[in-house]
Amino acid sequence: MEIEIPGVNMAELKLQGFKVHELPAFVNIPAIHGRRDFYKMGLVTGEMTIGYGGRVLELKDTVLFFVNPKVPRSVVRRSEHTTGYACIFTESFMPAIVKKSPLFNANENPVIRLNPEQTAFMTGIFQKMLTAHHSDYSYKGDLIRSCIELIIHESLTIQPPVQTLHNGVDRITHLFTDLLERQFPIEHTAEPLRLRKPQDFAEQLSVHINYLNRAVKQVTGKPTSVHIAERMMAEAKALLQHTDWSIADIAYALGFEYPTYFNNYFKRVTGTTPNSFRKV
Repeated sequence: MEIEIPGVNMAELKLQGFKVHELPAFVNIPAIHGRRDFYKMGLVTGEMTIGYGGRVLELKDTVLFFVNPKVPRSVVRRSEHTTGYACIFTESFMPAIVKKSPLFNANENPVIRLNPEQTAFMTGIFQKMLTAHHSDYSYKGDLIRSCIELIIHESLTIQPPVQTLHNGVDRITHLFTDLLERQFPIEHTAEPLRLRKPQDFAEQLSVHINYLNRAVKQVTGKPTSVHIAERMMAEAKALLQHTDWSIADIAYALGFEYPTYFNNYFKRVTGTTPNSFRKV
């Protein structure tokens, strides 16, 4: 049997794939149980007890919560006065988010406590979604998707997921890839790439070069040098395609001492010269 939610038209939810609503200020329903076919995220101020996947969470003040429909849950309000907003959506409305985000992982804590500044920021996003939902804007579905993604990403900065790195090899590989990616994208010719060789990364991470190479190869199947070359070439191609920088400027930005070194490197890796690639 389908369970009704105060303020929510269930038929409309199934038709559109999403629903945003303000929580009723006073409720007579002390508890809500069961499983449904939609995901839920909300911003709530009030005292309540949440049963979620066998855990009991005592809440007060203001929190963000994320609900996976595959996890049995119950909500018991200890105060009749509860304020906030909720957004519910089907898996087909946000397929990538519900599959990848750790916030909807059944094993994670679904609640994030907020300070006043965070509360004000999140309230603004939910209000924007609510306004869009009741508007005639043709692309309100896309706007609400963007708002949901923003809430999720901001939530992860407030409460980062715990990363399980099983051993030192996993950890050093994670640190290497993070250090590599943090150098991109290159936005100014005056800020050239600093870390270009495996030895550069080993020194930055305070490990022996042989250990770094073994770890990265073991975890990813590719040598450290290949990861660096692939990322540098991806950036070189982006700069050639999407900027009007000269070949020399791109070479210097990527850390090459002379443009001819960059030309030779680019041709060895891609089979064509930077100038020819740019003209395609």
